[in-house]
Formats: sequence, C-alpha cells, structure tokens
Amino acid sequence: MLPDLDTIIQNFEILDDPLDRYEYVIELGKLMPKMPDDAKVEDNRVFGCESQVWINVSQADAAGQPALKLNGDSDSHIVKGFVALMVALYDGKTPDQAMEADGFDLLKRLDFGSHITSKRSNGVRAMVDRIHKDAARLRALN
Repeated sequence: MLPDLDTIIQNFEILDDPLDRYEYVIELGKLMPKMPDDAKVEDNRVFGCESQVWINVSQADAAGQPALKLNGDSDSHIVKGFVALMVALYDGKTPDQAMEADGFDLLKRLDFGSHITSKRSNGVRAMVDRIHKDAARLRALN
C-alpha cells in the first residue's frame, strides 16, 4: 500500500544519495495498487511522456465532498514511481485543491528537479497537466 504524502516526504528527507532516492521512487511504484488492464485505454493515457503512462482520475466522496480518486501505471519502473508520487499528492483532494497542487513542485521539494532528464521532467509536467484537466472536468460536474 502506498504511504501517505507526509510519510513519503519524511522518507526522502533521510535519503541523501540520489541513487537511494531513485530506488525509493521505484519502490513506491511497486506499492501502488495494480491498475486493471481494462483501464489502460487511450482515454487514460498521458501523452507527452516518453514511456507509456496511464492515469485514471475518477470521482470519489471524502467527507461529503467530491474528491479525486487516482490510479495509474507505466511500462517504466522509475516513471511508475513518479506516477505513485502524483497519486500520493492528488488522491483524495477536492477538485479545487487538486487544481492548486503542483506535482512538479513536489519533485523539486524532493530534490529531483536537477536530477531528472528533461524528457522525464516533461513527462511529469504532462501528468500534472492531465490531472489538472481531469480535476477541472470533475469540478464542472459538481
């Protein structure tokens, strides 16, 4: 089971070596619930990533308010770990909260800003844009 965002941040704070950080990201990807194969459809595909990435954003209920429910996957272990970070950040947030959150800022906070390639950076930006678009769609439904 994927730890909550605060636990993930605390774990990153004790990891000094960039390789240890990458290994932890890969482990986070392995902890995510399996995305069903029937959810790996074009509508859930994130375009702009070098690897194949799927993120399914649906609506759940949190304390009587609409909230985002995320599930995702990738064909790359490291990218699946970045998907896990986005799930930890956005899952359970209201659409308004999700629109205000920035997954790219999370990567900078975790000290990945200077350690990931520009292609991976663009992929994370595409994930964030996709989640924001889906949050806006859910907000419009309510």
